[in-house]
Amino acid sequence: MFNNLFCFLILLASLNLSFPVAAQEPPGQITVEEFLASLKFQAGKIELPGGIASLNLPDTFRYLPPADTERLLTQGWGNPGGYSTLGMILPAGVNPLGMDGWGVIITYEEDGHVNDEDADTIDYDSLLKDMQEGMEQANEERKKQGYDALTLVGWAENPTYDRASHKLYWAKELVSDRANQHTLNYNIRLLGRKGVLVLNAVAGMEQIDAIKAEMQNVVAFSNFTPGNGYTDFNASTDKAATYGIAALVAGGAAAKMGLFAKLFALLIAFKKMVIFGVIGLGAILKKVFSRKE
Repeated sequence: MFNNLFCFLILLASLNLSFPVAAQEPPGQITVEEFLASLKFQAGKIELPGGIASLNLPDTFRYLPPADTERLLTQGWGNPGGYSTLGMILPAGVNPLGMDGWGVIITYEEDGHVNDEDADTIDYDSLLKDMQEGMEQANEERKKQGYDALTLVGWAENPTYDRASHKLYWAKELVSDRANQHTLNYNIRLLGRKGVLVLNAVAGMEQIDAIKAEMQNVVAFSNFTPGNGYTDFNASTDKAATYGIAALVAGGAAAKMGLFAKLFALLIAFKKMVIFGVIGLGAILKKVFSRKE
């Protein structure tokens, strides 16, 4: 069972997405079964909205399009609306409203083509220390806003960049002040022609072996569509990102600009985390999501 939260990591704001400990009937006087039956799960080959990437799902996974992804996050898991995603990947044999329910939120960051020249020279131990220091500084503001302090314990899996497929993945171990269990934050980034496809899932550290295996499957069946891949980049016409691989791991553009002290990072609640990007610096604390346990 995954008893931590999915969360959305944002550059200068953070969203607290709380989920029920056990399945409850969604609003609207319908049963859990009726709600689940109303979701339009898809299987097989999926082209994501905008045609930027596709999923070649095996029988063990299914896809939920953006509209129903928001319904699951709002009506099913009790969070406010307004999400902008490319959908959600869910294990086929797991009830998303059950205690062992989990999923992978898909988003796309069109910040430009990320140069991967630094991939083989990054000192990830040093980068981890920078991230830990940045999180400690961010905790000062987190506490002012009424949130628990969050500690980045370390790498649960060292960052690895597959230069052949241009896919980056890593895992972090985190814990909040009042959490009974540590959280596993598993991150996948697919580098493309004009941006980065973001796949994120978080579970309990005790589930690390299972999550590692499942996310390797997710890496394998997620790919950019023809013309949008990393090698399709045209330096004369396409925008280049202002950061590289190290900044992707540390926190994207905000990390590149040295804004560690202002990052609000992840919030741990009771069941899962969903990592989610909010566009623009003016979104600080504009959306604070909460739910009664």
